[in-house]
Amino acid sequence: MLVAIQRGDAMAGEPPEGMILLDVSEGAGEFDRDILERLGHEVVLCHGPARATVCPLLAGDGCDGFAQAHGVVFQLDLDEPQHRAIVMRYRELAPEDVPIRVVATAAQVTLYAEELRGIEILTHLPTVSDLDGFAAEVEAADRT
Repeated sequence: MLVAIQRGDAMAGEPPEGMILLDVSEGAGEFDRDILERLGHEVVLCHGPARATVCPLLAGDGCDGFAQAHGVVFQLDLDEPQHRAIVMRYRELAPEDVPIRVVATAAQVTLYAEELRGIEILTHLPTVSDLDGFAAEVEAADRT
């Protein structure tokens, strides 16, 4: 469920860099959003599908947030089958140059290795350095 759209604090007169979709559990993601916005990116925050519902992307209805995303940071629980399916759908639909980061535990990396193949994984909460590097990848992809 998309719950908030925020415009980055790009320097006056400069458009913000590519939009980033941030998938996080409800009540999480403020640190990541703040850093990415300070780096000049628009951030769309998504808390995933509500209980007993299917993600629109998986239902075939599409997702405006994902369709506009120039990068994705995914921090939803990979132990949920639907969440893993969302990550796989992102990789399937995203252009090759759209960076996707998935935050997972070491155990999840091992358990879901096949499903996560080809996706960059962080086994810790993203740091300022991680988010800065990710934002740089988004900007580089936007320029190519």
